Amino acid sequence: MSDSLPPDLAAALAGSRARRGPLGDPLVYFAEVTSTNDIASARAERGAAEGTTIVAASQTAGRGRLGRAWHSPADAGLYVSIVFRDPNVAPYLTLAGGVAVAEGIRAATGLPLEIKWPNDVVTRSANGPARRRKLAGILAEASSSAEGLQYVILGFGINLKPAAYPPEIADRASSVEAELGRAVDSAAILVEVLAALASEMPALSKSDPRSLLTRWRALAPLASGSAVECDGPGGRITGIAAGVAEDGALLVRVGGRVERIVAGEVIWR
Repeated sequence: MSDSLPPDLAAALAGSRARRGPLGDPLVYFAEVTSTNDIASARAERGAAEGTTIVAASQTAGRGRLGRAWHSPADAGLYVSIVFRDPNVAPYLTLAGGVAVAEGIRAATGLPLEIKWPNDVVTRSANGPARRRKLAGILAEASSSAEGLQYVILGFGINLKPAAYPPEIADRASSVEAELGRAVDSAAILVEVLAALASEMPALSKSDPRSLLTRWRALAPLASGSAVECDGPGGRITGIAAGVAEDGALLVRVGGRVERIVAGEVIWR
C-alpha cells in the first residue's frame, strides 16, 4: 500500500502540472520499497497509463546498470520510476533521462553537472574523468511481447544528502547537498526533472531526437575526444570517444575504424 504524499511534493506537483504533461499523473509515493522500477513494472503489467510515476524515500533492493546495486538509504535520495508506452520514444529514454536529471537539478539548485555515457550524472571537475563524482544514475528497462514493445520503465536515483556510501563507491560518489554545501528542496528537483523530460516528448514521439542530442552533447564533453576502454563487438577495445549516434550508441574510434558501443562496461580515461 502506498503512503500519503508529502505536502511539499503535493504542492510542487500542483504548481507544475502544465509543464509536466502526463508525467507524474498519477504519482504514487512510498516511504520504502524494494525497487521503484519493480513497482512501476508491476503497475504497467496491470495497465498503468504512460506517465504513471513511482517515488520512494528509500529502496531496499535498488539497482543500476549491469545488475549493480544502487545504494538507496532512507531520506538521503530521490528514487523515481516512470511508465512509458510510446515505442517511438523508447530508444531515446536513457539519453533523455540523463539530460532531464542534469538539467532538472541545475534548474532547481544552480548546480552544474555533466553526463558520462551511458547513464551517469556527475559533478564537474578540472582534474579529468577519474575525479568526477557520481550524483545520479538512470536505468531504462523494457518489456516486450510477440506484439512488440509493451512498456519501458525509466528509473532514476539522485543522491540528495551526504550518506555513508559502500567502500567500493565512496571515492566516486557524492550528493547534491554535499556539492552545494546547503540543503535542497527535493520536491522542486523532482518537478524540474519531470518538466525537462516532458519537454522532449513531443519531438521524440515523432522519432526526432535532434534537440535531445544537442542538449546531451552539451552536457557530455567526455563523449568527444576522451580516451575510453570498453566492450566492443569483438572483445575489449581501447580508443577515442567520437560522440554518440542518433540511436544513442557511443562511437569509439579505434585506429582507422569507428566502433558502435551499445552495452557493457565503459571506463573513461
